[in-house]
Amino acid sequence: MCAAAICGGLLVFLKTLREPPAMDSFEVNKILGAILGTLLGVLSINIAAGAIFAPTQPAKPGYDIAVPEKAPAGKPAEPEKQQPIEQLLANADVGRGENAAKKCQACHTFTKGGRNMVGPNLWGVVGRPRASEPGFNYSAAMKGKGGNWSIDELSQFIANPRGFIPGTNMTFAGVQRGGERADVIAYLNSLSDNPAPLPKAAEAGGGAKPQ
Repeated sequence: MCAAAICGGLLVFLKTLREPPAMDSFEVNKILGAILGTLLGVLSINIAAGAIFAPTQPAKPGYDIAVPEKAPAGKPAEPEKQQPIEQLLANADVGRGENAAKKCQACHTFTKGGRNMVGPNLWGVVGRPRASEPGFNYSAAMKGKGGNWSIDELSQFIANPRGFIPGTNMTFAGVQRGGERADVIAYLNSLSDNPAPLPKAAEAGGGAKPQ
């Protein structure tokens, strides 16, 4: 009988080893509470981060593009008035003109009896009839212009060749700066056996200071 009791107790002990005791409700509630608390903490952190780092939404969708302001409508700006060549010549220098005219040497010669190139020889051009250099093939526009090369007309032509004589073969863009143009004309005027006196500032009808 004692042996049977001992065997029965041993069986009960072994059964308890194979089947772990069921967890009570308190332990389950603790575990569930921990999981729920963790989830609530993660959710709270996510909400707080979204509030801190959320980008500012523009009032209107799209990108800001800087558009330059247009000048008020009205009359277009008038081009800057050029001083008369007579006034500019008062401060002209032949040496500066000779240096400035070097840009023209690819198309013109300046010596007496010099050959024609892309453009005609320019010795004695001041006061010379237009389209009159022997042996040079002038454009129809230049031939049709007629007249002699006066100081004022040379100034206009040098400033804007195709503007002064539309249809000319001369492709040079022109000398826009008045002072440089006056220097070039003073140099061209010196290319003569008997250079004519340059016009004085008083002949321009004004007393503005030379450029």
